[in-house]
Amino acid sequence: MNYLVAVLENRLKAEEAYAALEEAKVPKDSMDILGRGFKSADEYGLIDPADQAWKQIRLMMLWLVPFGFGAGFVFNIITGLDTFAWTGRLGNQMIGGLLGAGSGAMGAFFIGGGVGLAVGGGDALSYRNSLSAGKFLVVVRGSEALIRQATPILRRFRPEAIQGYSARD
Repeated sequence: MNYLVAVLENRLKAEEAYAALEEAKVPKDSMDILGRGFKSADEYGLIDPADQAWKQIRLMMLWLVPFGFGAGFVFNIITGLDTFAWTGRLGNQMIGGLLGAGSGAMGAFFIGGGVGLAVGGGDALSYRNSLSAGKFLVVVRGSEALIRQATPILRRFRPEAIQGYSARD
């Protein structure tokens, strides 16, 4: 499935673009308007990158934190480090395990998408930000030929951004 997404500054332009696509015989079930008064990003299925990142982080923490604890505990046994003499042998091993668990949590955050979460990124986020700013998206989905047909029509309305995507089903 191919997608074409145009960001338009106001409702009037979005509706005019939609009408122009209808005149060009683009099937109604192949196009949508997203924005206030139309479909929301969630209704359309535009994923929230923050939700996806947190889901991935939690999934990775599920196995990285226990693995990190075990690795830290075993590392302390193997090396015999006595960093905190007042805790005794088992105390040092437990501290090593806790430090390993902390390292596992950091790894889950950075590898699981925490950096993208912290600095932002991805087109879905920019589209959500455009919708939050009161702008509208006109989305056309269908064959490559349909996308080629719709592109010049949408360009006439001078969108702030226009982007095509090809999604594998």
